[in-house]
Amino acid sequence: MPRAGLDRAVVVGLALDVVDADGWPGLTLAAVAARAGVAVPSLYKHVAGLPALRLEVAAACIDEVTAALTGARGTRTGADAVRAMAGALRAYGRAHPGRYLATQGAWAGVDGADDVRRAGAAAVGLLVDAVAQLEVPEAHRIDAVRSVRAAVHGFVLLEMDGGFGMPDDVDASFDYLVDRLVSGLEDPSRSRSQRS
Repeated sequence: MPRAGLDRAVVVGLALDVVDADGWPGLTLAAVAARAGVAVPSLYKHVAGLPALRLEVAAACIDEVTAALTGARGTRTGADAVRAMAGALRAYGRAHPGRYLATQGAWAGVDGADDVRRAGAAAVGLLVDAVAQLEVPEAHRIDAVRSVRAAVHGFVLLEMDGGFGMPDDVDASFDYLVDRLVSGLEDPSRSRSQRS
């Protein structure tokens, strides 16, 4: 029996359920239609197709990540803010692996993605602000932000994929990673002198 009251918000909610159950690659119109109890063509009354639905899902997930980063940052600044937001990203990835992957640019290049790109940039802007408070020279601020994002993202992906098989405490490894990143950003001249 078709689901009563199907609308765009409900379709996006069902798509998020699919992403939670089957991962970001598992998001298809057929999977959403099955959850809704309707035929795939019925979804076109509410969304323009799979690329448009993926944008809607990505936007919802980016909003969740932005809220998580904002909450973790709170009144923290500088190193404390970077540590808290790194932990929030990891926690979000662990709790919602499919949604986390939806935030990682898999929607890039899709027509109509400008709003999603702006939302993603605003989320990254929270980290940019915290890194700026570490007194990273402006000429290297983007490098620093990319370094933090790449390191945390790599850790999250390895953890999602079961890539940490050794018995050592994974939380301790994550803290070590973030501490080394922050200490390097706080005193970039020390890193250069150590390589000399």
